[in-house]
Amino acid sequence: MRRMTCLLIFLFAGLLNTHAQPTYQVSLRPQVHFSPQTGWMNDPNGLVYFKDEYHMFFQYYPDSTVWGPMHWGHAVSKDLMHWKQEPIALYPDSLGYIFSGSAVVDERNTSGFGKNGNIPLVAVFTQHDPAGEKAGSSRFQNQSIAYSLDAGMNWVKYAGNPVLKSPAIKDFRDPKVSWYPDQKKWMLILTAGDRIQFYSSADLKTWIKESEFGVGLIQPGRVWECPDLVSFDVDGKKVWLLIVSINPGGPQGGSGTQYFTGSFDGHSFTLFDTITRWIDYGSDDYAGVTFSHTGKEKIFLGWMSNWLYATKVPALQWRSAMTLPRTLNIKNIGGSYYTIMEPVDALEKLVTKNKSYSHIPTVNQILFTGPARFEISLSNLYAFSLVFSNAAGQQVTAGYNEEKNAFFIDRTLAGKSDFNTQFAGIQYAPRIAQSNNSKIILILDNTSIEMFADDGLTNMTEIFFPDQPYNILQQGTTRKPVEDIKISELSSIWVSGK
Repeated sequence: MRRMTCLLIFLFAGLLNTHAQPTYQVSLRPQVHFSPQTGWMNDPNGLVYFKDEYHMFFQYYPDSTVWGPMHWGHAVSKDLMHWKQEPIALYPDSLGYIFSGSAVVDERNTSGFGKNGNIPLVAVFTQHDPAGEKAGSSRFQNQSIAYSLDAGMNWVKYAGNPVLKSPAIKDFRDPKVSWYPDQKKWMLILTAGDRIQFYSSADLKTWIKESEFGVGLIQPGRVWECPDLVSFDVDGKKVWLLIVSINPGGPQGGSGTQYFTGSFDGHSFTLFDTITRWIDYGSDDYAGVTFSHTGKEKIFLGWMSNWLYATKVPALQWRSAMTLPRTLNIKNIGGSYYTIMEPVDALEKLVTKNKSYSHIPTVNQILFTGPARFEISLSNLYAFSLVFSNAAGQQVTAGYNEEKNAFFIDRTLAGKSDFNTQFAGIQYAPRIAQSNNSKIILILDNTSIEMFADDGLTNMTEIFFPDQPYNILQQGTTRKPVEDIKISELSSIWVSGK
């Protein structure tokens, strides 16, 4: 009997392993980008660093691979690369779905939620009432809070929710909260239709309106989403960066994330100029915000998709992924301020093999395995293209167009594209750097490519859906091939492929 019991346990464990093992190895699953085990995912929420762990909450619908009643999914990481998905953090309730928001470490216990020396994490999020929306109300989006006393693992919703009610604005959502030390208060920034509103609070419960920003800067009928406000010291000057996502109206159509630079005095944001700049010029970096409680280092994470086709892209048991986490900074170029972003240093932990190639003839093919990072440095930038392909003849091309003075990614032949007429094509991103030399980093995963050009001054993110991963690199047909390429093959972020 004991032998039979052991045999049954062994067989059952084998069945579990057979089921679990392919979870992160199935076709189209990214290997160096976070994606949920199952279900639908969009905006990153509540990004916060606490007790040596990064917490990523996200818009999540566990019961389908298309958008539905929103929850907050949850994943944690020690290094921003290897993520472990945790149980759902916040569920819909009588006040509505759990839309986007943020989380902060209330070190001073201003909220009063802390007990027995436990520092509270406080989540601030939009609750979307579908019944109110259906009834035609203009007050169906309100802001609520929840707190955790066990480092983000379990959450208690505040009994006094909502803490900030809609002033009869339909699109009143996506609160991003931060501590403003100069005036010892919390600042909350959120989208309010065609503008951004600023609020302050001493305790995260009672909010006072401070100001508005952006009237007239957005086309009629469009709204901003997922705002963020962070500061940088640039050459001895404090520069504030206001990030806002917009859909439609992105640089390639559909979704996009733009930013403004200016000053902030704890009450209102004042522009340096009215030029619209994009944090990423590709099609597939949306709703990105920064982690809180990371000190001077700013880390940005976006949703790697586009509302033009997000619900229609090929999917099995899950849909969509996040971009790579990126360090975010500001640089002065000719008297104007621009964002610079590059993959976080922890990407180095994934490198399994480095190989450099010099003087490669255009006709030669270089074979590589799995996800990889490609680095090229040119002392004098010229037109080039690198073609990544597979045995099925599908390919994605990345490079620089000299006539347009623009970097590009071409996914015309990248794989499946019949789900949207605008998906296949060439996307361009203007070159911002003024120097002759250029360094370009390309991160290629099973279903995405991210370009970081000129030390992150110009960035592009594009997804694609080939029948099999790309494993062939070849020079494109430009007048001069790239002479030196460094290829770093990357290991999967999923431990044992699970």
